Amino acid sequence: MGTTKHSGRIKLPGKPDPKLWVSKVPFGLGRIKPHHIRDTLKVVAENRDNLPYAYRILTQGVCDGCALGVSGLYDQTLEGPHLCTTRLNLLRLNTMPAIKPEVLHADIDELQKMNSSQLRQLGRLPYPLLRRKGERRFSRVSWDEALNLVASKIRGIAPKQLAFYLTARGITNESYYVAAKTARFLGTNNIDNASRICHSPSKTGLKRSVGIGASSCSYKDWIGTDVLVFWGSVAANNQPVSTKYMYAAKRKGTRILVINPYREPAMDGYWVPSIPESALFGTRIADDFYQVNIGGDIAFMHGVMKHWFAMEAERPGSAVDHAFVEAHVNGYEALKAHVERQEWEQLEMSSGLSRARIAEFAEILAHAKSAVFVWSMGLTQHRFGTDNISQVANLALLRGFLGREYCGLMPIRGHSGVQGSGEMGADPFSLPGGEFKGDDIPRIEKEWGFELPRWQGDIIGVSLENALLPDDHERKLKLFYTSGGNFLETMPEPDFVRSCLESVDIRVHQDIVLNTSTLADAREAVLVLPAMTRYEQPGGGTSTSTERMVYFSPEIDGPRMPEARAEWEIYIDLAARVFPERSELVAFPDAQAIRDEIARAAPNYDGIQQLRGKGDVFQWGGAWLCEDGQCPTPDGRGTLIPVEVPDLRKPEGHFYATTRRGKQFNSMIYSDTDPFTDADRYDVIVSEADTRALGIADGDAIVVYNRNGVFHGRARTGEVAPGNLELFWPEGNVLFKKGVYEPMAGIPEYNSAVVLEKAEAFHALKDKRYVEKRIDELETDLIGG
Repeated sequence: MGTTKHSGRIKLPGKPDPKLWVSKVPFGLGRIKPHHIRDTLKVVAENRDNLPYAYRILTQGVCDGCALGVSGLYDQTLEGPHLCTTRLNLLRLNTMPAIKPEVLHADIDELQKMNSSQLRQLGRLPYPLLRRKGERRFSRVSWDEALNLVASKIRGIAPKQLAFYLTARGITNESYYVAAKTARFLGTNNIDNASRICHSPSKTGLKRSVGIGASSCSYKDWIGTDVLVFWGSVAANNQPVSTKYMYAAKRKGTRILVINPYREPAMDGYWVPSIPESALFGTRIADDFYQVNIGGDIAFMHGVMKHWFAMEAERPGSAVDHAFVEAHVNGYEALKAHVERQEWEQLEMSSGLSRARIAEFAEILAHAKSAVFVWSMGLTQHRFGTDNISQVANLALLRGFLGREYCGLMPIRGHSGVQGSGEMGADPFSLPGGEFKGDDIPRIEKEWGFELPRWQGDIIGVSLENALLPDDHERKLKLFYTSGGNFLETMPEPDFVRSCLESVDIRVHQDIVLNTSTLADAREAVLVLPAMTRYEQPGGGTSTSTERMVYFSPEIDGPRMPEARAEWEIYIDLAARVFPERSELVAFPDAQAIRDEIARAAPNYDGIQQLRGKGDVFQWGGAWLCEDGQCPTPDGRGTLIPVEVPDLRKPEGHFYATTRRGKQFNSMIYSDTDPFTDADRYDVIVSEADTRALGIADGDAIVVYNRNGVFHGRARTGEVAPGNLELFWPEGNVLFKKGVYEPMAGIPEYNSAVVLEKAEAFHALKDKRYVEKRIDELETDLIGG
């Protein structure tokens, strides 16, 4: 942990800098780009029935979008107001009226014709709903009926047959904490959160390399660092407010580099709406793109280190910070020997980049005095995600880019509250303030006053698969309780996931709106419970940002769903109905009492109990974790970890496929068209070299397939590395194999080898043996066959 405190907001320069302009044409007229003014007016129109409340949410609440952490209209990084279209698009979830009864209680077949976007637009969930097996519509039930049904089922099954899941849909630390405590009180350690399918390898990789499970630095360190690297992260698209930080960094002379298979237009140039100069003429963000193959990052980083060690052989100290390594790092010689054994030919082939391009990047970092590495799902959503993160940490440790100003390792979060989920214990491997092992178990047992289950809980993917086990199996999932989330649109092989969901006896969906998974059948019953938003929760709530800022978001006066309840209150009520004789062990009179207990149970969060009003915030761990190179590891040192280059062989003419985000917030899609590319949701981005080789033109109907599934779409030529395909998420999930998880972090694999053909060729030759032959040619795909 660090002792230096965050130094506060800084001011943007006032004088324009034409060198950074994308174009002299005002507002990017004639270009494919987001239309922020138009989109803002659209949001105003959508919220016209509740504008005063919408305004109070924006000016008083903490953003329920990405995890940059904007309280009201202000953050802790830059002076001035901040507002982005992601937050505006989420606004209607908080202000819309209830679903009309005639729609809510319509025949289930009618509701199932709608996609999640259409279901979301129907309105808020007004009261508890029940649909038993064979029933064609939801019925209204009381809270007592609903929770008594759930409690009765829990008492009748084994704890290992019960699982909880929490997404990050505006969920507060208080709700995560109470859910974690409730699950263990009920005897189960099957509790997981949205981090499992986005950033779980970030935690495992950082923990084993430098002993931390969060960003080591602050956003402020972007502004003035020599080099800011975005690795598999399109922050301009997924965390739009961050473009303001990028603009500030560029004005300070920071060089921004992007490592990604696709040259993302959002990172090439962006029109930042809250900065007049940028809103008019745009801002050139990335100085260069290094277009690695999908899954080629480890090879690329091996090449960087191999070049560094060659530099060292010629002139010691030219690439490695030996003083830092000697004082703070283990494993130097083992890593050096491992890297030097790698062959350049293999590294070039795997990474997709030439030795010269790799050396160019290596020398930029070698000559830099500071650097911040930022990454997201492009590094984590692989079967080797933890190795990807440890490899990034290797680079930072060799150069001493850790624990000081303008340096650090930052897994940038896409959900406003997900950083706090594991830190509150809503994770099968975590407890508040620690891990589900060793001294942390008796420490929490003493705080909570009851014994914890000692068996290891399952990650969410395994829990869902356990629904297919025989009825008498001890881990057969019989009751699944999910707060938010839609696994039909977030997990590989959606048809398989549906079969899992429908094999559960009772599913409980605690949410604010309907989605497609809510409508799936169950063996006995589906319950839908209406939750409050974070802005409605009595006593307010807190959330933790990417940079470890813990923000207080107050209860905001406005209209309410009469029967919606605070999420943490629902968990407490359920626990009391299962074990009424011990209910006082999980009872909290109010949100403040929860924060008081969090401060005791999670030492890093000592200070959360002081957050009581609008704008209250503190940063746990100080400005920099691992300050001055001191890591929270047994010996206080970081560890260089040799990792193997993944085997990514594929037959000539086949492709690697991965997914990207468009006009959406995670799986919540807001437009059928990507504002940065004008691409449709079913467009497949293919390199010009590949379209030429295949005789495919823009707009041609194509089929992408493998043994997992078939995707019908249209070709769109784009600046993607040859041999790689980009599809939209979640539409492309049909191509990824179920049940393949990263061994240390449990994240599903979201990449695969595929065949791409013109639709006319595929259908003309759709003889089963032909398709099977083409699939069999995928001798070794990204999931190891």
